[in-house]
This record gives sequence, C-alpha cells and structure tokens, in this order.
Amino acid sequence: MTGLKKINNLPKQNFMKFHILILLTTFLLVSATIYSQQPPPPPPPPADTIEVNDKIFERVEFEADYPGGINEWVKYLQRNLRADVPVDLGAAAGKYTVLVQFIVNLDGSITDITPLTNLGYGMEQEVIRIIKQSGKWTPAIQNGRTVKAYRRQPVTFMVEDDEINIVSKVRYVLFAKTDNALTLKVFNVKTEDVQVTISEGSIIHLGDGRYIARVTRPGRVILRVFNSKKKTEVGAVSFEVRE
Repeated sequence: MTGLKKINNLPKQNFMKFHILILLTTFLLVSATIYSQQPPPPPPPPADTIEVNDKIFERVEFEADYPGGINEWVKYLQRNLRADVPVDLGAAAGKYTVLVQFIVNLDGSITDITPLTNLGYGMEQEVIRIIKQSGKWTPAIQNGRTVKAYRRQPVTFMVEDDEINIVSKVRYVLFAKTDNALTLKVFNVKTEDVQVTISEGSIIHLGDGRYIARVTRPGRVILRVFNSKKKTEVGAVSFEVRE
C-alpha cells in the first residue's frame, strides 16, 4: 500500500478502510434475523407495534418519526455516527449489521434502547449512543391519539483491509452445509506463501488463490491469513454464516 514503509510503526488496523451503510429500505421496521457469536435476546414485539392503555395495536396510522423525516434522520446518522469504532477496537474485515430497538414515548422522548444483536467491537454501543442523543421525535398516532411506538434501526458497518482482497458469492457471507467458493488475493505476499485457516469448519486450497470453505452451522467464522514464510499473520476476515 502507498506510504506503508513511512508509517509502518502504526498498528495494522490503521491501514484498514472503513465506511458505514445505513439500511433504510424499510425505515426502522427491519425484522430480519441477524446472527452473532452469542444467542440474541428473546424476540421483541413487532417493529410496528404500539401500546395504548395496555392495549396492543398491530398497525398505526402514523409512525413515530424523526423531526424532518427520513432524510433528516439519514443526515443526522451520517454526521454523527463514528464509522471507525470497529476498526479502532480491532474488528476483522467484514460486514457487520447492528440492529437496535427503542421506544418513542408520548412526549417524543426516546427510552428502552435495546440492542438486538451482539456483534461487539463497540458497534452496538455506538448506535445506542447516537440514538440516545437524537433528541425528541414526533410520536406515533393511532385513532387520532398520540401513542407509544417501538422503532428499530439497522446500521451496517463495512470494514475492509487494504492488504487482502477476498471474493465470495455474497460479500462477507458464507452458507452452512455447502461448498463456498472463495478467491483470495493477498498483496505483498507471494501466492505460495499464503496460508489460510478458518475458526470453524474446514477450508481447502485449490491453488491459484482459490479456496473452498465448508461450515456446519449458522453464526460467524473468522478466516485468518498468514505469511507462512515470515510466520506472521497478514490479517483476518469475518464472515456471517447463513443457512
């Protein structure tokens, strides 16, 4: 990488690129399962559930909203979210989708901020921090009345390592109980000196930077890349494993 020799006394993670993706296709109503190394908490109420006098409604007329709407909410996240948090805390290259649930109260205040994932590296805490500091929202309305509402916010942190280029069928995703074809390019390391291990399952080297990864169950696995000649670790890549 350009300039590496001039600053090679810095920790390796400082050479990683990082950016965030704010997933708002279904704004704050995401209910997809997010796998982690530890079991998630019990399933929360539906994302669009609201409560009035202990009565649960399945739909609301008007969802709780950030002042100015979705565009202002996206701007707020982009301005204030610290995208470098997982890099600073040593996360391997990979795609990490954090999901956080919270309640918008009758007065628009935010309470009960709860992470629904446990991916670590400070990511859940960072999303909680930024939601907590977002100020008052416009509360939900049902039957003409202001009501409490659950909302959910997904945020995807994408961490990339400049020294490793790895290609899979779905980026940073493997599938359980099948052969996952991978192509690996490690910069500044000869192909014959590259060695790869996997934290769960098996990985087969086919030659020319091609591999087959096999994993038995959903969750997360780490691929570690070594320079066998120098006996040093080049980097690591985290994969979500799906059924």
